[in-house]
Amino acid sequence: MLGVDVRGAAPTRHRAWRSAHPLAWLLAHRLALGVLALVGVSILIFAGTMLLPGNAAYAVLGQTATPERLHALETQLHLDRSVVGQYTAWAGQVLHGDLGTSLVANESVSTLLRPRIENSIVLVVLAGIIATIIGSLLGAFAAGRRDGLLDHSLSVLFLGLTALPEFVVAIVLVMVFSTNVWHVLPAVSPIEPGASVLSSPRLLVLPVATLVVVVVPYIFRMTRGAVIEALESEYVEMAVLKGASRRRQLFAHALPNAAAPIIQVVGLNLLYLAGGIVVVEFVFNYPGVGQGLVNAVQARDIPMIQAVVLVLAAFYIAVNIATDVVALAASPRRRRART
Repeated sequence: MLGVDVRGAAPTRHRAWRSAHPLAWLLAHRLALGVLALVGVSILIFAGTMLLPGNAAYAVLGQTATPERLHALETQLHLDRSVVGQYTAWAGQVLHGDLGTSLVANESVSTLLRPRIENSIVLVVLAGIIATIIGSLLGAFAAGRRDGLLDHSLSVLFLGLTALPEFVVAIVLVMVFSTNVWHVLPAVSPIEPGASVLSSPRLLVLPVATLVVVVVPYIFRMTRGAVIEALESEYVEMAVLKGASRRRQLFAHALPNAAAPIIQVVGLNLLYLAGGIVVVEFVFNYPGVGQGLVNAVQARDIPMIQAVVLVLAAFYIAVNIATDVVALAASPRRRRART
């Protein structure tokens, strides 16, 4: 009697679907891992805030603390429950879109955080776009003139800039453009509550420039290496044999095929910018997420701390997923279904 072995049917179908739809499979896989990562990060965030020294309720109330007010605030923060009960209560609120109430401003954390997120997004997007354009173009030009004077000069310059932290770059730019040399740009970037950051573009120049200077070297080095590797490939050699000009070899053949690693490093630098804004916003008094986090830590505003770190973690995960998907889409050989 003949039988049908179905034990390997499901794995086979799974592999076949994965091969036929690599982009969809990658997106589904990364989303699942992203959700698990966000759950793990939320546990770490909650545990970190719980490990802060002292009593959070007493730190908030200060000299106005009385037994009645302490008890009321502890109940509001769920400090009268077990650690697991506190986490589940907080996680349940977050899942329902409630990030809690600020202990300092006594307002909804979502309301306070929304304009700060918008301001930080403007800063990160502007810096990311400018740094990507500058770093990619300079990296491509340096690769096209490999081992020449321009290549060596740019490599040494950007290697030196890589060693500079954000606050040093910020201070140097302030000294040059605001205090000691010229007085053409504001040294700080305060924005009136409720006002759009785009209404005062001069306030954005130095914070954006600081982030660009910090990020460009990494994009430059990755672009240079990827384009050099592409220029040594067989398809570029074929283009040379067909009489393609040097510019066409560089921008029509090498640079598009080096897109995947460039996209990866751009994504990594966007993640770096999300961390770098904490220092830059504090130095320039820029009302973004980074400054909000510093103020919340100083005031022991636990709901605000938890919300800001959770938002940054979600941004990290989202950018990682988007980077992987876009990099795969930019690689023709990898995005095609395998038969």
